[in-house]
Amino acid sequence: MRAVLLPVALAVATLAAWQAFVVIGNIPSVILPSPISTLRYIVEHWDILLTHAVPTTLESAIGFVLATLLGVLLAIVITYSTLAREALYPNLVFFQLIPKIALAPLFIIWLGIGMQSRVAFAVFIAFFPVVIATSAGFASVDRGMLRLCRSLTASEWQVFTHVRFPAALPHIFSGMKVAITLAIIGVIIGEFITAQAGLGYLIIFATARADTEVSMAAIVVLCVCGLLLYGLVALGEIAANRMFSADPA
Repeated sequence: MRAVLLPVALAVATLAAWQAFVVIGNIPSVILPSPISTLRYIVEHWDILLTHAVPTTLESAIGFVLATLLGVLLAIVITYSTLAREALYPNLVFFQLIPKIALAPLFIIWLGIGMQSRVAFAVFIAFFPVVIATSAGFASVDRGMLRLCRSLTASEWQVFTHVRFPAALPHIFSGMKVAITLAIIGVIIGEFITAQAGLGYLIIFATARADTEVSMAAIVVLCVCGLLLYGLVALGEIAANRMFSADPA
């Protein structure tokens, strides 16, 4: 209960302070709308916000899934091939150092203004944490356990499915939790540049009209969508841990 009540209490206190600051300071809504006015807009225009939330959430989920699959695959290749690790790892680090937002317009040129460019950009910026975390997980397996498996003539596939992969699950999901946030960022950046729908498009459109209340409402809905996706990853982690747990209970 404490783990739930403390964050909720802090959030409520922050919203109350925000509301008091706007009211007492007589801050114009064009500068900073109050939480109450933002909530009122969300309730009154939930259909518009939902229309724009669906493509953003869908593209983020697709980009996240593809980034996870790509990251785990690259981590497997890096783990089992010294040559691939020496060739790939430095280049992965190099690409990670490139400012991602500078490459977003190139994805639009290469892949067009449709969903594919935003999903590809989300994958591009989200797969790296999965690669690093998964590689660390595979490398952290107890060497004694690996020697025991080989002494029992277990195949590499059996070692991977019964030892390496279950042991690496905490690392994999750590990378996935970072990747889901980066996937959402990638989609929003793509919607900022070129889109006709989506929460990023709505934020840019409202900001150009100095309608801060709409922008704030879209940001709140974006946070809710992000929390839902993050929650799904957390539930997946719980399910995977139970599936691969050695404890029969």
